[in-house]
Amino acid sequence: MVINHRRRSSSIIITAVFLVLMSSNALAGKCLFVSSYHKGYAWSDGVERGLRATLAGKCELKQFDMNTKRHKDEESKKKAALHAKQLIETWKPDVVITADDNAAKYLIQPYFKDHAVPFVFCGINWNVDGYGFPYKNTTGIVEVAPIDALFERARKIQGTVESAMYIGADTLTEKKNLSRFISAARKHNVFLDNRLVSTTADWVAAYKKAQDYDFVIIGSSSGINDWKAEEVRQSVQSFSKSLSLTNHGWMMPFTILGLTKVPEEHGEWAGQAALAILDGAKPTDLPIVSNRKWDIWVNHNILKRSSIRLPKALIRKAKKVD
Repeated sequence: MVINHRRRSSSIIITAVFLVLMSSNALAGKCLFVSSYHKGYAWSDGVERGLRATLAGKCELKQFDMNTKRHKDEESKKKAALHAKQLIETWKPDVVITADDNAAKYLIQPYFKDHAVPFVFCGINWNVDGYGFPYKNTTGIVEVAPIDALFERARKIQGTVESAMYIGADTLTEKKNLSRFISAARKHNVFLDNRLVSTTADWVAAYKKAQDYDFVIIGSSSGINDWKAEEVRQSVQSFSKSLSLTNHGWMMPFTILGLTKVPEEHGEWAGQAALAILDGAKPTDLPIVSNRKWDIWVNHNILKRSSIRLPKALIRKAKKVD
């Protein structure tokens, strides 16, 4: 199914369902959280914060990290999913919450389609078509980025924009993100070049090349295992001439302007859905939705070293990178 124009009505429905089903405290139960990634990855940490704050004192929570950003070969992903499957079978949670695409692809889809165990997913990028969701036992929140807003913002700041470079890690998630940016670039009549890289050196080389374009889109670096943040930060400050934009909060130390997603929103929604299921709701009672919150960020350390001038109104309302 595609999440698009029905987002607002779905959000209203899900809120109403929560209010009805959670009018009394959820029954005590066991909640398993399966994260596709690892502690220390900013997105995963934000999802976890939102989830734990929502579930605190309301169910017994156990967490399993698949660690598939660091170990991204097929064998490692499948092995991690098998470990999660075994944990589900032995611990017997009342509801399983999963975060991000790899848990959906390697755990839910092959082992738990229409299973008796209910699943709540979050952080799946863009849509759930690739996994055939919804199943009878699934609901969740899809992660979308304000791509059109990013292109529109670049045009407002730069005037005429004809070309851009996308830089990200060579991962499944970044390939999905890039495909969306390519489609948006066509709509906005912008030529979009790209570099998906595996090393810090290649990222820095791509960033230098990107200064020949009207603006730079900074994808996620997660999956670049030798990532040297200080080296990248110094390179960005030395070479920045073009406007850079990102949808990822953790990439703001290396980017001038951010329109970023809020990971806590995903954890909070998934926690509310899990509690509703513990209180008797079926996953099919809870429509799949997509995120609705964004933050605006400005990195003045990079901005002042470039020739870019941002509107004063934008600077006033934006959060500032430390």
